Amino acid sequence: MLDGPVGQKIMDKLQEKGLVGLVYWENGFRNLTNNKRAVTKLEDLDGIKLRVMQNNVFIDSFKTLGANAVPLPFSELFTALETKTVDGQENPFNTILSSKFYEVQKYLTVTNHVYSPWIVLVSKKYWDGLSKSEQKVLMDAARKSRDFERQDTRAEADKALADLKAKGMEINQLPPAEANRMREKLSTVNAGIAANVGQPLWDEVQAAVKKARAAQ
Repeated sequence: MLDGPVGQKIMDKLQEKGLVGLVYWENGFRNLTNNKRAVTKLEDLDGIKLRVMQNNVFIDSFKTLGANAVPLPFSELFTALETKTVDGQENPFNTILSSKFYEVQKYLTVTNHVYSPWIVLVSKKYWDGLSKSEQKVLMDAARKSRDFERQDTRAEADKALADLKAKGMEINQLPPAEANRMREKLSTVNAGIAANVGQPLWDEVQAAVKKARAAQ
């Protein structure tokens, strides 16, 4: 979806802000850890004090799912987990490993609840000053870097998950049926996002994702 017309349409909006988007890199999927219990169903989130980013979508989403969403800067997260100010958090496997959250968290649930892309940017003023051939060189290099970065990120994520298991974390996969229950529960939050970004763009994104899934 990101590499197709819809992803390009989103990147093109950056030009209004003086930026040019070249390609999407990725930071992988975000997953859930906590110190209270394994999360295998929607109800397991009830009452868990979960650190979330200081972002209304995250706050509203986890509140809707039954967790006690606590917005907190990342720099304070390890201490908050260690002192049990919060019970859990959510981040990509690589971050969970590099931040040593396995020292203060027991349960890891593979939820894949958020996919995190990054956009490689250049200044529009700089870009417009390049010749067409120079722009092509940079774009070709960006696309090669994109393919390498995604492969590397996914390989690192697989290794990080294995390392977390080796370090003693109890790991479980959220069943698809439970993921669907959570998705349905978030319909009101998603409606709010759609209203913010524009319903037509939201519908285009959802249609592109559905098409990509069907092609797998």
